[in-house]
Amino acid sequence: MDLRIFTEPQQGASYDTLLAVAKAAEDLGFDAFYRSDHYLRMGPGDGLPGPTDAWITLAGLARETRRIRLGTLMTAGTFRLPGVLAVQVAQVDQMSGGRVELGLGAGWFEEEHRAYGIPFPREKFGRLEEQLEIVTGLWATEIGQTFSFDGTYYQLTDSPALPKPAQAKVPILVGGHGARRTPRLAARYADEFNIPFASLEDSEKQFGRVGEAARAAGREPGDLVYSNALVVCVGKNDAEVARRASAIGREVAELKANGLAGSPAEVVDKIGRYAAIGSSRIYLQVLDLEDLEHLELISSRIQPQLG
Repeated sequence: MDLRIFTEPQQGASYDTLLAVAKAAEDLGFDAFYRSDHYLRMGPGDGLPGPTDAWITLAGLARETRRIRLGTLMTAGTFRLPGVLAVQVAQVDQMSGGRVELGLGAGWFEEEHRAYGIPFPREKFGRLEEQLEIVTGLWATEIGQTFSFDGTYYQLTDSPALPKPAQAKVPILVGGHGARRTPRLAARYADEFNIPFASLEDSEKQFGRVGEAARAAGREPGDLVYSNALVVCVGKNDAEVARRASAIGREVAELKANGLAGSPAEVVDKIGRYAAIGSSRIYLQVLDLEDLEHLELISSRIQPQLG
């Protein structure tokens, strides 16, 4: 089971804070540092010091880390044209020495689009499908050849399809709860399928749908990595769990029901139940980015028990 650190900087975090978390995650042996792609805080609070851009952040981290993989859950398709996104991700992959992964989603938070003047199209899923075809098509085009695309939403003509990522294949993540279109899209384009904030029962059902879609697309279900994203709140004792829950404005009982919360033993047990239904990677949603001792506790008391 791989454990990855997943942050939500739109809730209020500077680049320096994210750098400290990424470096701590790397030093403590976590597999990857991921971040959301949002420009507006969700829920109460001031969101200070303000949003940071996902790919600018990852470009900086690419030069200031050495081992840890870097990615997004999920880059919003509404924020970037697919040709530009392909250039950005390829460049950051080069800057990192080949450690980048791209999670790409349709975009959903209409309020942040209004706040920053970003168009919020009515048909987002069809756009996402074209974006995935374009981004992967640009990267797969041989040097010296050109890439063209004539879709409903995007048209590219004789693109030189440059630059290329450092990796021969940048891992693509597709995720979500949709019962039909999402599994089909994952089966066609994804190296990894991620389901965010889902129960064991819902995760198992969705993994099954993705596996069936993979077979229909001529792939083996095992060709994909299956992963979960879950909020994390761990403490050495009940008081520490309660303190960490209070710091992020959540109740312990709710966190235990819907995430990974409690003692290290409780969290290890619940992770084991996700592993039993096919999940091999968990993105730990860390909401208090100042609490680096939290990461150290997870690293020292939970990771060694996962193999």
